[in-house]
Amino acid sequence: MSEISALHFIILGLATYRTTRLFTRDTILNPIRNWIWKKCPPEKSFFGYLLTCEWCTSVWVGSGFVLSAIIIPEVTYIVATISALSAIAGLLTAYEDK
Repeated sequence: MSEISALHFIILGLATYRTTRLFTRDTILNPIRNWIWKKCPPEKSFFGYLLTCEWCTSVWVGSGFVLSAIIIPEVTYIVATISALSAIAGLLTAYEDK
């Protein structure tokens, strides 16, 4: 793997944050989370728990971004940049709303 630049590290970090939040907390995925939790209750299954734990989910999401960046860097950085921009917008909105 070639050396990762500081900018790529920040983009992948923000994309990991945003994607993790999407999976674990955002309302848009509530129906999918609820469906999974019916079949795999968080207190009884690893997969169900994974969707409640941001630390846990972020490890897998981050790993996916890194692996994807190795295999298809151009596509990964386009998707990651969009996710990173969404993360920045969300964080700034939350800051503004305080």
